[in-house]
Amino acid sequence: MEPTPKTWRLRVELDDSPGALARITTRLADRDCNVLALSVIPVPGGVLDELVVRGGDPDLLPADLVAAVRAEGGRCVGITRADVRDLVDAPTAALRAAGHAVRDPGTLCDALRAVLAADSVVAVPDSGVEDPGENSARLVARDGTVVVARRGWAPFTQVELARARALLDLLAGGGVVAPQPTALVTGDGMAVVLRPGRTGDEDAVAALHARCSMGTLFNRYHAGVRTVPRRWLHRLLSPPRGTTVVAHCADRVIALGQLIPMSTPDSAEVSLLVEDAWQGRGVGTALLGALVRTARAAGYAELVGWCLPAETGLVRTAARAGLVASTRREDGLHRVSISATGAGIARPGVRESASQQIASG
Repeated sequence: MEPTPKTWRLRVELDDSPGALARITTRLADRDCNVLALSVIPVPGGVLDELVVRGGDPDLLPADLVAAVRAEGGRCVGITRADVRDLVDAPTAALRAAGHAVRDPGTLCDALRAVLAADSVVAVPDSGVEDPGENSARLVARDGTVVVARRGWAPFTQVELARARALLDLLAGGGVVAPQPTALVTGDGMAVVLRPGRTGDEDAVAALHARCSMGTLFNRYHAGVRTVPRRWLHRLLSPPRGTTVVAHCADRVIALGQLIPMSTPDSAEVSLLVEDAWQGRGVGTALLGALVRTARAAGYAELVGWCLPAETGLVRTAARAGLVASTRREDGLHRVSISATGAGIARPGVRESASQQIASG
């Protein structure tokens, strides 16, 4: 079997003179190269020409292409292996990536990687990389989500970064990363709504704690708590850089869950509090599912919960949600690690109403 010809993606700087690009393509043709795609990228002071080239000679090396560009007075600012996906023009790729991210918020980093033709895109804490370097970019969405993109073969252009920021704005404006209000019906027919917590819920959350038993509160806070100090309520509902989801039935908040970033960029701490009368009815399972979807949208791979050694509620809730969880002993507590990646989230005992997504307020 003959070797498969190699396809390369080049970015070339040329003098602003008539026929410069034509001379480059002629030189490449002399090396038995076929130009499959060509695009022009505006940059300060001129343009970059991006070419996707397939060599007829399977032994053609990147250095041969660079030499051909230099022979015509050009400068190759980046070269990397390419495949058929690189034949899709940039606007089409951006639209497809945006569509995927809207349908599945957990693909945000994948969408940005496609838009930027990046080697990697990862979510980081907002105190993370300040100056990622020439071949990296730090992007901040309107909701505070921070991502760092890296590409070894060529620096990012301002046009590419503008496309990425537009995608982040689109998704943040559509509420992709924030948890969406969801109407559910428990197995015994009770209607429950999951939605983001807000400052107006302070009295309802205080009442939730007052209705919880000492054992339930101890399992949540690992301390003897009977009432919640007023100063706690704001942080419970608006944790710094975190997310709170409340479950309410009629005018009562019956459960509360939090997702708070940890020091490691791919992990977030998760905690649940479910009123005693609502335990075992699928509310905690649905609440954990909502938090996992939010974690996926933010780019987290792991949720971490801290439990007393005798408390197995979080592990059982993760199992009912169809999530993979593992535990280990750490500092006198059990560290429960829940994978935020993988298969979909099951919700046994709880079914979504026909109008699954409802408007805020």
